[in-house]
Amino acid sequence: MLDLLRTRIRQGFRTAPFPPVDPPLPERYRGLPVIARGACRDGCQACVETCPTQAITIRDGEPALDLGRCLFCGECEAACPEGAIRFSRDYRMAASTREDLVVTPDGYTLARPLQEAMRRIFGRSLRLRQVSAGGSGAEEADVNVLNTVVFDLARFGVQFVASPRHADGLLVTGPIPQNMRRALELTYEAVPPPKIVIAVGASAISGGPWRGNPEVCDGVGSVLPVDLFIPGFPPHPLTILDGLLRLLGRLEQEG
Repeated sequence: MLDLLRTRIRQGFRTAPFPPVDPPLPERYRGLPVIARGACRDGCQACVETCPTQAITIRDGEPALDLGRCLFCGECEAACPEGAIRFSRDYRMAASTREDLVVTPDGYTLARPLQEAMRRIFGRSLRLRQVSAGGSGAEEADVNVLNTVVFDLARFGVQFVASPRHADGLLVTGPIPQNMRRALELTYEAVPPPKIVIAVGASAISGGPWRGNPEVCDGVGSVLPVDLFIPGFPPHPLTILDGLLRLLGRLEQEG
């Protein structure tokens, strides 16, 4: 017992502050894409052609990148001869609507808080039922990490529960296979109103690399109304935490 106490004292305070001043991100981490205005060469389609999920389009001669489809593979950045697209180290990427997930040279719109009436209900105490709907395990792992001592999600009043009947909403991962659709609908129906839905990861937002396959529903939005979209493949735990706190009005709009 004494050895355990000595070890605990040596470890010190292990919970990371949030928002972090200097987030401990991996060296190869790819965060929010940045698109340089006017850098794209007329007629160049290199980034569009290299994207495996058709996440990039050209609008008025400028690239537009849909984070709901983006796998953060970095192929577009490598393919662009003019450096019009680059991935920053900004982990803040959650959005309130599907349309807000599109990055343009004008920037990006971060998630907005719930309406005041909903914030009064969920702002200090939010219970979520996590549903893995055909997920690969990557998004699920990064959601689970939030419960560790490093992130300590419960300090913000957010906890995961075992039953949808005890939940305020659903946090969904995976592309929603057709044979999981009805189970997801029933789980949503079991959550007492008012309730929220959070889509985590490219698969849950758009179907990810499986988008267009008849065996999947191409994301949660085709089945349930979504209140928060958290992009990534998978999203970093900091991205998930940032999105949750923005939804609850615990962080400023511009970060």
